[in-house]
Amino acid sequence: MGRTMKPVIAIGAYPRTVETVFGPTLLHTASRHYVQAIERAGGAPVILPVTEPEDVAGVLRIADGLVMTGGGDVQPSRYGEHPHGSTRAVNTERDAFEIELVVRAAAGGIPLLAICRGMQVLNVAMGGTLDQDVLSSTGHAHDQYERAHELVHGVKIDPGCRLADTLGQVALSVNSIHHQGIGRVGDGLQAVAWADDGSVEGVEISGQRFAVGVQWHPEMLEDQPEQQGLFRSLVDHARRRAAEVGRKAP
Repeated sequence: MGRTMKPVIAIGAYPRTVETVFGPTLLHTASRHYVQAIERAGGAPVILPVTEPEDVAGVLRIADGLVMTGGGDVQPSRYGEHPHGSTRAVNTERDAFEIELVVRAAAGGIPLLAICRGMQVLNVAMGGTLDQDVLSSTGHAHDQYERAHELVHGVKIDPGCRLADTLGQVALSVNSIHHQGIGRVGDGLQAVAWADDGSVEGVEISGQRFAVGVQWHPEMLEDQPEQQGLFRSLVDHARRRAAEVGRKAP
């Protein structure tokens, strides 16, 4: 008799060139913090390398849930703009793959947690735009990279939204590791959380079982139980989806 297996949570990879014994080598990477957060929540993490967009339908067949991760900026032409002087680390292949990933995951009802760049990709995939330089638009620096494990600023959350239910709070403090943010919110998305300066810090897809984006990095806040609740909720919803489709271990 088979046993019910852990839900498979796919993690979108960050392609980057790393010095190895073979010289500079392109690796498809994911921080251990994502992996460990999913493991603590009871999921089985699998890293998805960036491949061709037409591969997305096939690779999503293994996924009960999906985490979209941080990284470089989305190509501004994807949302009809020219690059700002601060735009950096664009990877057009990753953009194409991840936009298709988000579109198909949303259409298939796959539980989704989109983090930092991941939330920006989600917004662009839904027809929204990005603020290419939050410092210029708000006067506040959100790229506090040296304080990745610290609480940097406050966030207010719309009561009654899924994000508030998941975190169990309508106000909390978060870290801040980004220089871009949400501009116009995409179709079908709802802004549900804001920083003190009015920047959008959380979105969700209306009508989905769990499709949430946050601008901060909850995986880096291991000592904050409410932050880890995002991963628990993702895994719980993914487990229910796995049961619905009858996915079992041998």
